[in-house]
Amino acid sequence: MVPLAMALLMAGFVTGTVVCRARLNAQAKMQQHLAQEVLRFHVLANSDSKKDQELKLFVRDAVLSYLEAEMPAQMDVEETKLWMREHVREIEQTGIDAVEERGYDYPVNAAVTTCWFPDKTYGDLTFPQGNYEALRVEIGAAKGHNWWCVLYPSLCFMDSVSAVVPEEGKEKLQNVLTEDEYARITVTDKFKIKWYFLELFADRE
Repeated sequence: MVPLAMALLMAGFVTGTVVCRARLNAQAKMQQHLAQEVLRFHVLANSDSKKDQELKLFVRDAVLSYLEAEMPAQMDVEETKLWMREHVREIEQTGIDAVEERGYDYPVNAAVTTCWFPDKTYGDLTFPQGNYEALRVEIGAAKGHNWWCVLYPSLCFMDSVSAVVPEEGKEKLQNVLTEDEYARITVTDKFKIKWYFLELFADRE
């Protein structure tokens, strides 16, 4: 007969595996739902040199300024994605103009595409890793460290030191996510974040 202690240990292991798998499934389902409700922004620098990294931020600012000036307000996420696709050449040209203004001749490519993102925190919102649609802007060889934010709902900010996510963007997310889903991405306590994300991924902030 199997000793009682061993039987209890095996039962605990099985139970833990089942619970872990259930949480993983819940996490994946939440991420997939979240991905349907957002459009992210991804800018890749030519290289990790100081000048190329500074150029990346200059291009970022130019594209965000263009979008702020030209993109209609009060669109939902699908309308935003459609508008981006219809104006991708203008977005691309905005990036090219910014590169040339700084005296470089790097090509710039822009597209709305699906990208894999690691866990990322924006202010007090933490987005789990997974595939998300994004406006992706590649500068030159696109081999340098990248920069990202969320275009819809508007969660972009420039000051990463004192980042404050716009309340309007958070309200839009709250309206399309379940109460539990929204609670998962707005947790700020590190211990609770690890609990929600199963302690599988190290803090990358």
